[in-house]
Amino acid sequence: MKEELIESLGKAKVSQSESERYRHSRDESSHPFIEPDFVVFPENVEDVVKVLRLANEHVVPVTPYGAGSGLEGQAIPINKGISLNFDRMNKVIEFSPEDLMITVEPGITRLQLNEYVNKHGLYFPIDPGADASIGGMVATNASGTTAVRYGSMRDQVLDLEVVLANGTVIHTGSKAKKSSSGYHLNGLITGSEGTLGVITKVTVKLHGIPEKVIAARCTFQTPGECAEAAQVVLASGIQVLRMELVDAESIKQVNEYGNYSFPEEHSLFFEFAGAPNIVEEEATVVEELMKELGCNNWERANSSKERADLWKARHEMAYAFKHIKGKVSTGSDSCVPISKLAEMVVFGRELLEQSGLIGGVFGHVGDGNFHTIAMYDPNDPVEVEKAEYTNEQIAMKAINLGGTCTGEHGVGLGKRKYQVTEHGDALELMKSMKTLMDPKGILNPGKIFY
Repeated sequence: MKEELIESLGKAKVSQSESERYRHSRDESSHPFIEPDFVVFPENVEDVVKVLRLANEHVVPVTPYGAGSGLEGQAIPINKGISLNFDRMNKVIEFSPEDLMITVEPGITRLQLNEYVNKHGLYFPIDPGADASIGGMVATNASGTTAVRYGSMRDQVLDLEVVLANGTVIHTGSKAKKSSSGYHLNGLITGSEGTLGVITKVTVKLHGIPEKVIAARCTFQTPGECAEAAQVVLASGIQVLRMELVDAESIKQVNEYGNYSFPEEHSLFFEFAGAPNIVEEEATVVEELMKELGCNNWERANSSKERADLWKARHEMAYAFKHIKGKVSTGSDSCVPISKLAEMVVFGRELLEQSGLIGGVFGHVGDGNFHTIAMYDPNDPVEVEKAEYTNEQIAMKAINLGGTCTGEHGVGLGKRKYQVTEHGDALELMKSMKTLMDPKGILNPGKIFY
């Protein structure tokens, strides 16, 4: 296989070095590392076609690899084979500012994309925190802090170029803003985690950079009160750009980690963006609403530096916990109907306290998505069991409340066990689609399904 890969692609695109195999054995999850047999660095769609045709012929697994920032093990090649790294496919293919769209290769990261388009007064708003690759964000249907206004990647994708398992190249959409033609293949491939095809080009929507931005924060006595306050804001019709809940334990942890001085209480973080007069009015209305609900410590961050510091702290929450020596992290990213969010947040906090593990609750409460993080000693079976139990209880409760076990991180390895409960008979239909599109099972095997 190695000789055929080198003959087809060239020696510079194929590696079996120990360092590269180790780098591609992991992501940012706590799942066990598994090294691939080969790491291949395609430079164009033709290279990907060659790899998949060879892999399909020899029944060799192929696992796409973006920035390695995933949290559910999607990039871990559990059946070894080929790790397909997209670092060299990071170019802008077509930029159409007048149409508010751009076509890029999958290896470009969201920060690189925004650096390219910001000078034109445009930006790509999906922000999962990490500087993830656009291809990886499509594969997991990523979202993040701006999801309350812009939704997830699935809402931003116009067209994908995808190489199927047998080497066939297809497009899943068009450059039109909407279509009623055929099945919705954009939606099928987005979130499929590399199990149905390999993404080689992505066309996404762009948006105008808001004229004015105001950030603010306030505190409440309980995380449940924070969630209830978030629901009030949504019911008021105010189109916040971001609305994040962070519990007191997480605030304390990030203060220690980043030398911040936020009040160590259960907090809501807001961001308002748009025309200056509208933004000022929205921020004022939300301030009044929060104070009516009994908030404390309301404070605006008007300058760009103050806003940057506030959101830098929010994005560092998980890393602040991961900084604890001798511990590894695990967590949930459940999503529920907004009316059930307060119940879920309180439930998550209570579970962490009952477990005795260090951990926190935070998340994108504007769209019902919240996270827990639990730190445990991987060498202590009791702590491992407590961490797993906490995650399982949260996932199952979210599903029972009409929600999902994963709002944005994806299924990967960690959420496979909840798929039957969440999807029922529809899971067999999904498996049938997988078999139809990848009959030999070479595309990222072992992810989403057992």
